[in-house]
Parts: sequence; C-alpha cells; structure tokens
Amino acid sequence: MSDVHHDALYREAEAQAGYFTAPQAVDAGMDRSTLHFHARPGGRYERVRRGLYRLRRFPSSPQEHVMAAWLPLRGAGAVVSHESALELLGLSDVIPDAVDLTVPRSERGTRPRAGVRLHTSGHPARGKEVRQIAGLPVTGPERSIFDALESGAQPEQIEMAIHQALGRGLTTPSRLRRSADSRPDRVRRFVERTVEEVAREI
Repeated sequence: MSDVHHDALYREAEAQAGYFTAPQAVDAGMDRSTLHFHARPGGRYERVRRGLYRLRRFPSSPQEHVMAAWLPLRGAGAVVSHESALELLGLSDVIPDAVDLTVPRSERGTRPRAGVRLHTSGHPARGKEVRQIAGLPVTGPERSIFDALESGAQPEQIEMAIHQALGRGLTTPSRLRRSADSRPDRVRRFVERTVEEVAREI
C-alpha cells in the first residue's frame, strides 16, 4: 500500500477517533493481506476485533468507545441514542454500562455485539432529529430524552436532562411538548410536570 493510500485511510480514521473498518481500508486501496501485515504486533494498526482496527499511536478520546461501537453498524443506519446520546449531549452525568445504538426496524436481525445495547425503531431518526458530535450521529435532545425515559432510565436522570436542555437553550417547552405528542401518556405527563417545575424555578 502506498503512503498516499495510507494517508487517505489516516484522514478517514482521524475523523473517527482513530478507528476504521476493514471495508474502509479496502476502499482506501489496501488488500486484506496488507491490512493483516500492518496489524501485526508493533505495526501501524491494532486490531480491536474482527473487522475493526485503530491507528496504533492515535491519541485516545472520551468518546472513542462510542465510535468503536457505532462504526461497524453505520452501514445499518445506526445512530447513538437513549442514555448514550444524553451523555454525549452533556445532559446526564450517568455513564451507561453499554453503548445505546438505534437502527431501523428493517435491521432488527443485526447481531448484537458485546458492550452495545441495540434498539430498533420503525421511525428512524433523520434530519433535525440527528446531530453530529465528535463525528458521531447522535439523536437530538427531545428524542434522546423520550427514548431514554421509555426504555427505563431513572426518572431523576430524565428530570436533570430536561432541566439542562431547557437551561442551555437546546430545546424549548413547546418543542418538548410537541415531540411528546406521539409518545405514551406517561411520557407526556412526565414531560409536562417537569416543564412546569422548570417554569416555576425561572
């Protein structure tokens, strides 16, 4: 593999916390035998698990475990969601014990991976419902809050997330209420009660 091809792969991995997949390496012009050669001990790359690699000397980052979980599933339309999204948005101080990813319901046969909590949705997050954070597609504040609440997150964490989102101007009471319209009654009641509490504090 030429240095030109390596530089192209490096630039791609640089935007992905130092990670890249085997298909990305092939797309950059590397055959699999060369990839295995560079992934040997002391080589340019380290093999994280089957099909996933990392630039060996690339600096670590707080989000790299999320990138490592998401990258192999990006082709399935995965987005970071639920409590993992709240963490990346800075709306929760709880570190999830697994990375929450949501894929379209059509991908429900996707094999779960260790350290990943896979969710499916008949209405995948798109457009304004998705934000880019550290190179990752992340569900926005409203959807992240409601998804986490529906999936059983601690109520006090959701209250904190709503307070933070409103206080930092990431959402508004009307957007929260509008986004909650399609959710179960308990979610709408919870949101309404919390929004009213925030309004009284202002």
